[in-house]
Amino acid sequence: MTDTSLDDLGPVDYLIVEFPAGASNFTGEMAAELLALVDSGTIRVIDIVILTKDEDGAVEAMELADVGELGELQALEAELAELLAEEDIEHLAAAMEPNSTAGVLIWENLWAARFASAARRSGGQLIATGRIPIQAIIASLEADDALTSVGD
Repeated sequence: MTDTSLDDLGPVDYLIVEFPAGASNFTGEMAAELLALVDSGTIRVIDIVILTKDEDGAVEAMELADVGELGELQALEAELAELLAEEDIEHLAAAMEPNSTAGVLIWENLWAARFASAARRSGGQLIATGRIPIQAIIASLEADDALTSVGD
């Protein structure tokens, strides 16, 4: 990350994937998919944090380097920034259920970096971003189909 100019960065996103107690089945599939996104130049992983929340709500955070066996993720570990502050961890963990584990992934959207850089050079600035849940898209398409069917 340190060799990238701030002017060249793409949009940065995060997600949290929670695994309720007893529900995790780590087969390596997630790591393989993440590495495929990195290898294709789609994203650059900025940080990965593992959170555990006990039954009393106490949270423990581990950076990827603190995890024992990294397997395929070992290739990413050396390039990660420790970006999240303690208050960030507390905020993210608030969404977790007790007795769960969660992975926090922060990434740069390399696919959008050149556009974002061009927008900044043109005097633009990002003022909003968001996500449309897939369920909302499906519902919208189904509603549109229903309207089209009625009109026929």
